[in-house]
Amino acid sequence: MSPTNTESFFYYFAYGSCMCPVDLKRSLKESTHHYIVGPVTLKAHRLSFHYYSRKRQCGALDISPDPQSEVQGVLYRLPWRLSDRLDQREGVHQGNYRHQWVSVNSHDRHYHQVRTYVVVQKSSVEIPPNDWYFEVVMRGATTCKLPEQYCWGLFNYMRNLQIKTAC
Repeated sequence: MSPTNTESFFYYFAYGSCMCPVDLKRSLKESTHHYIVGPVTLKAHRLSFHYYSRKRQCGALDISPDPQSEVQGVLYRLPWRLSDRLDQREGVHQGNYRHQWVSVNSHDRHYHQVRTYVVVQKSSVEIPPNDWYFEVVMRGATTCKLPEQYCWGLFNYMRNLQIKTAC
């Protein structure tokens, strides 16, 4: 189902597995490709794997404030009717993630009051992603055309975390 002109919406910044519209469709129960606005940048934040997802049985991405870093991700313009399904996917009611409102940039365009999700109780050490999560994150990053250099950095970050913890 595609959005109508009268449907109310919200902006959503995805930086992990939700960057992949095919994986997001699984949770939201409808195609999400047409809701993609495009790649955006969240300044003064960094990625980390300080969350263990029981559902995925591996580390999952989170963001934390860091004035020296930035996070690339995908901006969606989602209908409000999908808000509860997105919250369910992120485990908001179980206390896994919570809403955070951020501002993101895309070239010369600025988006304010954009919803994203951050981990409620961060682990003290990083937990590596499994191969499935790794592939979904990379598929989303490349499908939604995040900058190539960022994609390589993301790939190396996740791969090095897997290698480091396997030793």
